[in-house]
Amino acid sequence: MRKISYCQALNEAMAQEMEADPSVFVYGIDVADHKRVFGSTNGLLEKFGAERCFSTPLCEDAMTGFGLGAAINGMRPIHVHMRVDFMLLAMNQLANMVSSYRYMSAGRLKVPMVVRAVVGRGWGQAFQHSKTMHSCFAHIPGLRVVVPTTPEDAKGTLVSAIRDDNPVLFIEHRWLYDVVDEVPEETLPVPLGRAKVLNEGDDITIVATSWMNIEALKAAEIMAKRGVSVEVIDPVSVCPLEEGPILDSAAKTGHCIVADNDWVYCGFSAEVAAIVSEKCFGSLKSPVARIGFAQTPCPTVRHLEQEFYPNAVNIVRAIEAKLDLAEADLSGEDFYSYENRFKGPF
Repeated sequence: MRKISYCQALNEAMAQEMEADPSVFVYGIDVADHKRVFGSTNGLLEKFGAERCFSTPLCEDAMTGFGLGAAINGMRPIHVHMRVDFMLLAMNQLANMVSSYRYMSAGRLKVPMVVRAVVGRGWGQAFQHSKTMHSCFAHIPGLRVVVPTTPEDAKGTLVSAIRDDNPVLFIEHRWLYDVVDEVPEETLPVPLGRAKVLNEGDDITIVATSWMNIEALKAAEIMAKRGVSVEVIDPVSVCPLEEGPILDSAAKTGHCIVADNDWVYCGFSAEVAAIVSEKCFGSLKSPVARIGFAQTPCPTVRHLEQEFYPNAVNIVRAIEAKLDLAEADLSGEDFYSYENRFKGPF
């Protein structure tokens, strides 16, 4: 199987679905500009024309309402947001309209709408360009929320999201855009609500979202050198959530850490911790631990920003604390530094 990047996988999914279904179109801020949303919409304007790939004004609320109107009238819009932070400007449409149309029409109206939103850090972008928000959106009935980590899941879940008759928020961490892995050329949808075991282990479970899976896999690699077997579970979709693989793993290992790419307080990590605590209570050897963003707006300066975002070191230290191990010297480890690859800010 050939290898392509996460970004190329997103692009391929849209291109193949647009080719197969003339009702699919993509629009949003800078979708058709020279940078094409970090390259994810490359070639779509040239191949499908300005009627099916076009840029829009800076008006998130109106543009989301436009997508809703298109969706209930038989189209399949893909609305692209450069930053998830500014989807808050469309919250009225998302929470009061998009999410509830199928319910209030007793299922007579479908809302096959995908909202792609970019998240992730880089270059000290601070408190207005650092949120993730998947917990907020997953809290709203009627919205499906996907946070894929691997290129294969990025393509497969985007295909499923485009074909779904419900609104799907598709959240992409921009550091993942450079990740390269095997992805099938053919269009193979990955069902929404299917978790994946990224690394098998027996001693402790890490449930991680989005970029935190990269950090969790690095932590698992470090702990393996010490004879500790770490299982890493990627939920892929936070709503709907497949609980089975998470519960099976936590029951097997007896220890669970949730590493979320979001604030800890009232977040997705709290939901997973509650589910595991309730349903694996008799199997747990320790309380479920949670790792995520510090409970503060993201700082701008580098040294404080580094403290705000959790990483593999935080996961390693949490594993050591749970298993009552001495802290290892990590000075010789080569940790990820995707800042050098990021060609932002936009």
